[in-house]
Amino acid sequence: MIPLLLLLAVDPHIVFIKSFPGSEPAYMEITVDNSGAVTYKEDPNDDDPDKFQLDADSKNQIFDLATRLDHFSHSLESGLKVARMGDKTFRWQNGSEQHEEKFNYSLDENARELQDWFERISETERLLASLDRAMRHDKLGVNDAMIALEDSWQRKRLVTPEQFLPVLDRLAKNDAYMHMDRERAARLADAIRAAKAKPE
Repeated sequence: MIPLLLLLAVDPHIVFIKSFPGSEPAYMEITVDNSGAVTYKEDPNDDDPDKFQLDADSKNQIFDLATRLDHFSHSLESGLKVARMGDKTFRWQNGSEQHEEKFNYSLDENARELQDWFERISETERLLASLDRAMRHDKLGVNDAMIALEDSWQRKRLVTPEQFLPVLDRLAKNDAYMHMDRERAARLADAIRAAKAKPE
């Protein structure tokens, strides 16, 4: 049993779990803590999940939505007869305080916006993994990975895109990859840096 004093010392964090067999991914579990640290996994038994640091504005928006939803202390399920779209869980943990709400479909705009944040995190991490994998094992597949990444960037779906910079810089400077892929990587890296440099 974890001592109460230790529980009380744990920073608040939000967990999102989605299980949707037959979809891609079939399972995702994302944890965001109050420092902005994120863990992402596609297997509940994964003991080495992907990790990255959210920018402060994104973290604050996620926690603000959780506050608007009363930290998941009331029902979010619409009750409508709609198709199954995956079993979703929001969980709030802050020391010994814990609230959890499961739903298939919600009409609450705050819940839908918060879910979209987590869907975007998943999309971002999958794109990063896909590009890294293509660079290591499938040089011809780098072009498709870059096209998908650029598309998500243009649709403003990437969360904390700065995490792509080390991979994009490595691609842009390596003559082993096609010239157009290196150009795409350099262009996107410049765009990410320019966006980050803009004053709020």
